[in-house]
Amino acid sequence: MSVFTPVSEGQLADWLNNYSVGTLTVLEPIASGIENTNYFVTTTQGRYVLTLFERLPAAELPFYLELMAHLARHGIPCPAPIADLADRYLSSLNGKPATLVTRLAGASLENPGAADCAELGALLARMHLAGRSYGGYLENPRGPRWWRRAAAEVRPFLDSGRALLLEAELRFQARHRFPDLPRGPVHADLFRDNALFEGGRISGVFDFYFAGVDCLAYDLAVCVNDWCLVDAERERRLDEPRTLALLGAYHRIRPLEREERDAWPVLLRAAALRFWLSRLHDQHLPRPGELVKVHDPEHFREILALRAAPGAPAPWAG
Repeated sequence: MSVFTPVSEGQLADWLNNYSVGTLTVLEPIASGIENTNYFVTTTQGRYVLTLFERLPAAELPFYLELMAHLARHGIPCPAPIADLADRYLSSLNGKPATLVTRLAGASLENPGAADCAELGALLARMHLAGRSYGGYLENPRGPRWWRRAAAEVRPFLDSGRALLLEAELRFQARHRFPDLPRGPVHADLFRDNALFEGGRISGVFDFYFAGVDCLAYDLAVCVNDWCLVDAERERRLDEPRTLALLGAYHRIRPLEREERDAWPVLLRAAALRFWLSRLHDQHLPRPGELVKVHDPEHFREILALRAAPGAPAPWAG
């Protein structure tokens, strides 16, 4: 269970007195997630998710919450933050910044098919278009500056082969930045377990707490590296039908520019590097908690090595 800050029913009941959501009936810890403490909350008026932010800077939190509220107003199926009686999305619970958002229906897919990937691609394109009118700004908090800092912190734990791969990729990425690509708010963590399906359609996307402003096509690369693997447990190469379905559905709603297509192989590598580093950091420099779920860094090391191999294919659509 990824819970860092325990919350009792009595503590939450008192906290909910600051909201117009009814009285507490059920409080249930959420096992997934490694960054925040999350609970399912059921009241006499509805179902919600409570999040206590464990290490995100307080100055960044309004960007995430206002972005979710903005996207929800524009028809994107994402959690909508609930304002308290003082009209605030953010308050304090057990000494941590906390927020309450609507709970979405549906279930995540472990093995999505081409049609599911097309659903995701279309939703991501609509989300990027809706994000164009969002006025908040936060540079991707897990972008190149963070890569360099995290690499320095995890390097002592790596053997020579992994250290060489990391240094080589950092040098490669430093030579391939794309300031002129279309940019805007990106989810930056839209893995399979952050999307819900119901009746064959996406019913919700959530966990926007790694969002920031970056290249829109980078958001696509993050998704493809997770949704489109031939076998997520044993192989790291991309399944071409699923990849083309996802990219094609996106392209039909927000046509991708030639420069984005040219940058695609680099962005796939950047997305793999980011998650290899974050998993290395969580494995070797963990935070105290009741029980923290840590994902295997080797998964994304293998993805990065495969994407960086000479002649690595990068299916594209359009």
